[in-house]
Amino acid sequence: MAYKLCHFNDIPEGDSKGFTVNGLALFAVKKDAELYLYKNECPHLGVNLEFQDDQFLDLDAELIQCSMHGALFNITDGMCISGPCQGDELTPIPWKMDDGYVYLTMV
Repeated sequence: MAYKLCHFNDIPEGDSKGFTVNGLALFAVKKDAELYLYKNECPHLGVNLEFQDDQFLDLDAELIQCSMHGALFNITDGMCISGPCQGDELTPIPWKMDDGYVYLTMV
């Protein structure tokens, strides 16, 4: 079963948005017209990443940043490049797009 998250255009370029589906916290980031969807969980302590609702990125909107310890992750592959979990990565979530809408393909 697929779950509709949002329309692709609901997430502005260089921005992020959080979702919860059946108790699973997720977030999406749009960079260079591509969408990246991850489980909202830092690999260090298992805490949610965002500072505030839908605030998953650093000030330059170039990296995903954990609000707990400031760990930094690449947007495109979820790899931690700085912080206490360096070398670990975020969990990517499979998705598909249909008629401009983003659908979660697993829960």
